Amino acid sequence: MKKSILFYLIVFLVSSSMFSQETIENTSTKNFNEFKLNGLYLILGVFEASYETTLNDESAVGISVLLPIDNAVNSDIKYAISPYYRFYFGEKYAAGFFVEGFGMLNSTNRNIDLFENNEDDFRTDFALGFAVGGKWVTKKGFSIEIFGGIGRNLFNNEGTDYDIVGKGGVNLGYRF
Repeated sequence: MKKSILFYLIVFLVSSSMFSQETIENTSTKNFNEFKLNGLYLILGVFEASYETTLNDESAVGISVLLPIDNAVNSDIKYAISPYYRFYFGEKYAAGFFVEGFGMLNSTNRNIDLFENNEDDFRTDFALGFAVGGKWVTKKGFSIEIFGGIGRNLFNNEGTDYDIVGKGGVNLGYRF
């Protein structure tokens, strides 16, 4: 009898140690911050910088600021500030194919006439839109993304044909 109780006690202790759970820290669930520059816009004479922070493995929020640095572009746009939310579909942490919803506070020239020299008429407006793209991140944290999107100004677009805004480019960044 004592042998059977001892036997069951040993079996219980061995089996309970087999089902114990260990807490292993998973570094892939860490949230990241990322700074990016739009390389395509730099070639075209526009400076656009972005900051993004991940919320989890499939979503992130960020903001981008666009300022013209070339005089030819400066006559068409003064600035654009665009907060956004992204949802990622890739297997890596906040990378791969994504869809984005964005808002854009922008100031653009509404009297764009290619044949006459009209005075600049800059109007500030707010647009809502969406974009799609892809992001690739290296193990060292460098990233590249290609994206494009379209939105519509909501307020000061009466009497003009310029109520559509675009967003896109090739961003080069670093995730930390």
